Amino acid sequence: MRLSPFTLSLLAAFPLQTQAQLHALAQKAGLLYFGAATDTPGFRERAPYPQSYAQYDAILEDPEEFGQTTPTNGQKWLFVEPQPGLFNFTEGDYVANLANRTEKILRCHALVWHSQLAPWVETTQWTPETLTEAIERHIREVAGYYKGRCYAWDVVNEALDEDGTYRKSVFYNVLGEEYLKLAFRVAAEVDPEAKLYYNDYGIERPASVKTAGAKRLVKMLQDAGVRIDGVGMQAHLHADNHPSEEDLIATSKGYAELGVEVAFTELDVRIKLPVDEQKLKWQSDCYEKVVGACVRVKACVGITVWDFYDPFSWVPDVFPGNGASLLWFENFEKHPAYDGMVRKFSELIEGNVTRE
Repeated sequence: MRLSPFTLSLLAAFPLQTQAQLHALAQKAGLLYFGAATDTPGFRERAPYPQSYAQYDAILEDPEEFGQTTPTNGQKWLFVEPQPGLFNFTEGDYVANLANRTEKILRCHALVWHSQLAPWVETTQWTPETLTEAIERHIREVAGYYKGRCYAWDVVNEALDEDGTYRKSVFYNVLGEEYLKLAFRVAAEVDPEAKLYYNDYGIERPASVKTAGAKRLVKMLQDAGVRIDGVGMQAHLHADNHPSEEDLIATSKGYAELGVEVAFTELDVRIKLPVDEQKLKWQSDCYEKVVGACVRVKACVGITVWDFYDPFSWVPDVFPGNGASLLWFENFEKHPAYDGMVRKFSELIEGNVTRE
């Protein structure tokens, strides 16, 4: 997204902070991390913007700004197992090595997901036995390769449909809910120190049928004696229609009551273009509510924005007419939401808010 003179003029209406501080403030407020996901240089949304890499990298690598990262694409099935039994960790290693070099917490993403699969997974005529073997091999190889480096794994991603029932993926169609049990069992065996998460979008509102479905999924695993440690609320939200802080708190506590930790794992807040002052205010309000909810809920360990630089966002490609969903504009001016989160963290720290 290229900024118009009108949009640039809006930025002058908001006071800007100059110091990098989101992760530092998050830790002072009691969270484990504030992080940003990132992709491999030269690929996908990043490809047209090589001139931005140096400035982008300086922000991403600043330990006061981001203390955690997630590979947006590099550990997905399409890239790590492009052919049956043939593994390639090049893209996943880029982010894993970056995390190690800059001493960031690494969230690993994602072992089993219906999307961005290697084509062979969807075209093979599976039996329950052969698909079980393929899932187990994939998790053993991938989680085993990254063993000891991941704070958490998104073991299963987006297994629910919009109505809270199981998504009719290749995995579910062949194995039913047994594929979830299989994935979590194998991940627990292969990397016992990693936190094991179920991760999904649309599970942030307490009254949502999909939130109810996520709770049922957690309980199903627990009842089967399968370890699950966390629920990741992706939080791909809308500036003009987003949950209240109270709703986010209630949802987080609802998961915590099941004995799991929670995190906001893929946070972005999209704006219906064009950008204007009111939409930026709505966006800032949304980001601030996520901060407030996570800090107030003891089980919430952290917040990850799904990249931080608008040109690298997935949103415009998937949701035409929407954009400006992150924290830095194309010219590296910060969104008002950045300063809104700084203020929110500061208020919570100064108020010595109790995490419950």
